[in-house]
This record gives sequence, C-alpha cells and structure tokens, in this order.
Amino acid sequence: MSENAKLKIGSKDFDFPIKKGSVGPSVIDVSKLYAETNHFTFDPGFTSTGSCESSITYIDGDKGQCYYRGYPMDTLAEKSNFLEIAYLLWYGELPTKIEWGEFSDAIKNHTMVHEQIRVFFNGFRRGAHPMAIMVASVAALSAFYPDSINIKDPEQRRISARRMVAKIPTLAAMAYKYSLGQPFIYPDNSLDYSENFLQMCFAVPAEKYRINKVFAKALDKIFILHADHEQNASTSTVRLAASSGANPFASISTGFTSLWGPLHGGANEAALNMLKEIGDIKNIPEYIKKAKDKNDPFKLMGFGHRVYKNYDPRAKVMQKTCHEVLNEIGNTDNKLLQVAKELEKIALNDEYFIEKKLYPNIDFYSGITLSAMGFPTTMFTVLFGLARTVGWLAHWKEMMIDKKTKIGRPRQLYTGPSPREFKELSKR
Repeated sequence: MSENAKLKIGSKDFDFPIKKGSVGPSVIDVSKLYAETNHFTFDPGFTSTGSCESSITYIDGDKGQCYYRGYPMDTLAEKSNFLEIAYLLWYGELPTKIEWGEFSDAIKNHTMVHEQIRVFFNGFRRGAHPMAIMVASVAALSAFYPDSINIKDPEQRRISARRMVAKIPTLAAMAYKYSLGQPFIYPDNSLDYSENFLQMCFAVPAEKYRINKVFAKALDKIFILHADHEQNASTSTVRLAASSGANPFASISTGFTSLWGPLHGGANEAALNMLKEIGDIKNIPEYIKKAKDKNDPFKLMGFGHRVYKNYDPRAKVMQKTCHEVLNEIGNTDNKLLQVAKELEKIALNDEYFIEKKLYPNIDFYSGITLSAMGFPTTMFTVLFGLARTVGWLAHWKEMMIDKKTKIGRPRQLYTGPSPREFKELSKR
C-alpha cells in the first residue's frame, strides 16, 4: 500500500502520494496540487522542491557524500580519469575496454573546431572576458554544426554531445588565448584530454611546450570533481532551457551563463581575490578578527559549504592535489600562496573555524591550484564550465529520453496591481 501525505485546506482534505527514491529523502508529489486545490506551493530557491527524477548524481550534504551513478566521487577522482567519468555520466555505466577505446578515440579525433570559428572570434574585442566568449561561442556551435541539432534523433544527440566534450576545451583555450592577444594553438590528438588543454592554453608557436605531468594530473582531478553536482542553478537552467526543445548547443550554453556568477561558478575566483586582498601573512590576524566580528561585512571565502555541512569529500582530494602542485612549483616567494598556506593552517586548527565548521572547501583549494598552474582568475569559471559540460549533457540526455518530461513552467505568487482601467495620455 502506497503512503500518502494529507493536506487540509479549510474544511477539505486532500491526499498526495509520497514517492521514494533509491536513497535519500522521499518526496511529496504535488504535481496535481493546483488542479485539485487551486493552490500553488511557494518555495523561493526551490530549497524543498524536487523538479525532476534523476539517476545521475546523489549528494548527502550532512554525511559529506557525493556519488556519480552510485560510485563515490572521491574514489573516482583517485582511480579514474575525466573522460571515463564523461562516459559514466552519459551511459550510466563504466566502459568496457572496447567501449573505452571507441569513446576515447572519438573524443580525441574531434577536438578541432570549424575553421570559421576563428573568424567568429574576431568579432570579440581583445581583452574580452573568457567567460563572455564561452557563453557566445558554445551557443554559436549550432550555427557551425547544424547537422546535429535534431533533439528527437538519438544519433544526432550522441554526436552533438561528443562534439561538445571534444570541442569545448578547444573553445576554452581559444577564449583564453584571444583575451591575451596570442595566436590559437591547434589541438594535438597524441596527448590526453588534460595535457592537450594545457598545451592549447600555454604553448606558443615560437617554442616547444613541455607538458607538466603533475599539472595535467591535477587538472584532470579538478575536472572530475566538478563534473556534476546534482540539481543546482546551472544544471536546472540547462534542464529548463532544454525543456522548451532548444537545441543541445543552446541548452548547454545556458549552463555557462548561469555558472557565471559569484554564488555558483565564481566561488574559487572569490576565494583567490580574498587572498589577494589579504596580501601578506602579517595581515592575516587582522582579517581573521574581521571574519569573527559579526558587525563586519567581511567574509572569508572558500571556507565551509552550504551543501556539505560537516565535510566536503571533494576538498580532501583537492587538498592533496593542491599540495602536489605547490610542491612541484616550489615557489616559496609567492606571497599569495604563502597567505593561502597559512590561512589553511589556521582554519584547520583554530577553534572558531572548527566550531563553525568553516573548513577549507574545494573552491579554496582549486583556486590556489589553478593559480599556481598559471591560470588567471578570469579562467576559473571557464574551467568549471568545461568540466560541468559532461554533467549538463547527462542531465540533458536524461530529459530527452524521459517520456514524462514537460516544458518548465514555474509558477508565481503575484503581488502587483489588481486589474485597473487604462486612461489615455491626454486624460492622465
């Protein structure tokens, strides 16, 4: 016998079914609430509302757990690679050797973008923010690859998804190079995914670029840890755009748009900017004092997490990776990194931080790591979007094959003027 939730409005009683997932909290199905009661629910920020069914990622913030298709994210970060995670998220299972060979070769051999995209880039001003370029160029892919925009065709969906996994790193590197005024570097299919991206970002035609294996490994882990994070602002935006029947390139571009905000994708950039503001180890006590003062608007960025209340499984992996990169560069004169190391030490030992559960989170460590590797803060969100593309695509595909999918239609509590009479301008 199924369990129901009872709702009483005035003298009338209503029953709504309770649905259970494989793990996690159950949901009260209120999809027929308006039809039966003439009422909507009101839930700003959707903090208590499930917008869809999904089998991709599960998070338990209190326990500090995140699973991709049932696999612990931190285990995957240690033992797998980003392209394998892309396969897992898209297909639902880890690949066999034959499947892996076909998939990885397909991605490797489609990293180049249409040559006319070079001309498209010339329309942006030099110095344009790389994220602005990404928002535009990802959406523009539909103009260059119109043969894979039919969302009703499973084969075209597959092709468009693979194109984005393969080509968005190329676009991201082009956006970076364009912002610097440097020539584009074509992809090298002999390199793996992260190595290729590093070369496209940092190589120049005048000299041979040497791949730093530590950096490539670190970047791959960052991509894995950012590949998906259940339903959030950017993922929900992709789903909402896609629910209208928008083509896949346009839908994924909305993810980049939503990610371009300090409350979502810009958190690691905000953490690094905070370190720059502190500036020197000697200034840390002053800023710690400001952070503890309830009347001071200053906030320590990169500490604690609104989802992971006690422990962020990504942070532990990222901490180790961060230290590996810092040891690799061995730059003890970098004041920014000195501040970061000292602040980390304080956060892990200070009673105030421990009590408030303000532990260094993934944004703190990833910001430091990317900075140490040579990426400017303007590229942080771009890299986040590059990684999250595989998660967005998985959610997009899930929607496309779900027969219960409807166009998104959030409702509102209207508080504007009641109907009133219009007066012509001469009579006002």
